[in-house]
Amino acid sequence: MKITEHISNSNGKTLFSFELLPPIKGQSIQSIYNAIDPLMEFKPPFIDVTYHREDYIYKQHANGLLEKVTYRKRPGTVAICAAIINRYKVDAVPHLICGGFTREETENALIDLQFLGIDNVLVLRGDARKTDASFIPTQGGHAYATELLQQVASMNQGKYLHEDHDANKTDFCIGVAAYPEKHFEAPNIETDFKYLKQKVDMGANFIVTQMFFDNKKYCDFVKQCRDHGINIPIIPGLKPITTSKQLINLPKIFHIDIPLELSDAVTACKSDAEVKEVGIEWMIQQCKELVEFGAPVLHFYTMGNPEPTYRIAKAVF
Repeated sequence: MKITEHISNSNGKTLFSFELLPPIKGQSIQSIYNAIDPLMEFKPPFIDVTYHREDYIYKQHANGLLEKVTYRKRPGTVAICAAIINRYKVDAVPHLICGGFTREETENALIDLQFLGIDNVLVLRGDARKTDASFIPTQGGHAYATELLQQVASMNQGKYLHEDHDANKTDFCIGVAAYPEKHFEAPNIETDFKYLKQKVDMGANFIVTQMFFDNKKYCDFVKQCRDHGINIPIIPGLKPITTSKQLINLPKIFHIDIPLELSDAVTACKSDAEVKEVGIEWMIQQCKELVEFGAPVLHFYTMGNPEPTYRIAKAVF
């Protein structure tokens, strides 16, 4: 079922969902099940599966020369999505990214996803490799999320790369990302809204936001979206603070603000065990306010650790 249908069928009730990080290669599918099993108590209608592009390592040879080698740390999402659907009978939402894929490889992945009966995809540009100062597209691939979105939307119209298939149109419900505190590469917030509106006009069906810790920023963002004619569901992305290092790492990596009240509370903690309690309690209050506001879904970035999300969901749902 499509994300938009799940939301429509909820009759205004806020739904629960979460996002999985695929395991490091060498781990079994059981690690995925261990991360999902505790959270099924809250009946998520869908589960997201992230994807990370290839990276580089330098392999030193006996002669001292270094060879640049491409490698992937984690398995792809297609097999994981199939396993989730088979075991839990819920919808899986694979992330599609620009980096690491040609247009042909993207088309082949979409064909596989359609074959599996997957109805939803989340379309993202993706991050730069750790070794790159900025995002570098794959040769023959997409440079922007709008280009990737257009490819998915075209397949929904029966337009494939090399031929048209009017009888074999895909029917993906397409999600896109948004940033209540502005994408760090955007020169201003109005530019952000311009491109987000462009994605909606191109066929995006729902939005998932970057994490935030101040609900006012989400509520203001929703209002501004509506003012700009962006009327599709806006799903808040959420993640509790669980370690003191995240006071530095989260703003640095995700370009978000942490409210003074929260940062002061975390700084006053004497251990990460205390920090986790502060972060979970803050997120519980955030979630209760978001439910009151009418957020369609509370979407948690679990990073493979279900315990904090379980405790939050237990207090909210």
